Amino acid sequence: MTKNLTHIDSDGTARMVDVGAKAETQRLAVASGRITMTATALEAIRAGNAPKGDVLGTARIAGIMAGKKTSDLIPMCHPLMLDAVNVDFTFEDDAIRATATASLTGKTGVEMEAITATSMALLTIYDMAKALDKGMVVGEIRLIEKRGGKSGHWIAEDLA
Repeated sequence: MTKNLTHIDSDGTARMVDVGAKAETQRLAVASGRITMTATALEAIRAGNAPKGDVLGTARIAGIMAGKKTSDLIPMCHPLMLDAVNVDFTFEDDAIRATATASLTGKTGVEMEAITATSMALLTIYDMAKALDKGMVVGEIRLIEKRGGKSGHWIAEDLA
């Protein structure tokens, strides 16, 4: 049973996967999530009038920093020399959507870096706007696309 688990050895001990023999390829991952909030909070963020200042600018920086530090947060992730991490925001009717893209040329994928960047950007929006709406809900965080590596190009089924 444990033979199919990549992060467990034959004795059942957690381990980091050895990627040393893998070929370097260009890799890219895109993740997305959203934070719902009241119309008042949404408008304050859109107008740049939130009490703590530039909510989206701060959230963008937090997301980028988190993407770069993913291996410090998730035990079995490899430290990666990322080529880029970008975080963008889209206003929706009752929410802000964060979309993070991470890329590199390397031996392992960047899915966790994109998901971590998205998560931290959304959590920072919460922190920066909680004075306006303590009931905000962070959710729908997921991988929406990945490219590169042995498994090739993948897009979430509902987006393909």
